[in-house]
Amino acid sequence: MVRRFLAYSLAHGRPVKALFAESMKYQNIRVVALDETTVSYLTAGRKNPVTVPLDAILSASYARGDDGDTLKYASWEQEEKKI
Repeated sequence: MVRRFLAYSLAHGRPVKALFAESMKYQNIRVVALDETTVSYLTAGRKNPVTVPLDAILSASYARGDDGDTLKYASWEQEEKKI
């Protein structure tokens, strides 16, 4: 299920809330790259992506205020692709 939320963030450019194993704290992240073993993400305060093993994220869910309804953002995403 974690991978599904990370893929959602990557596909739609939306942040997700992730629980990290090392710190046992939640953090909002925006995924920029995802493969079989690693995930690269940005946080609010960083300009450079951080790459960690996929196992470093214990849990993921929608960020506050996001309900996962991608149809609401469909027109916005289409305009972003045109630019």
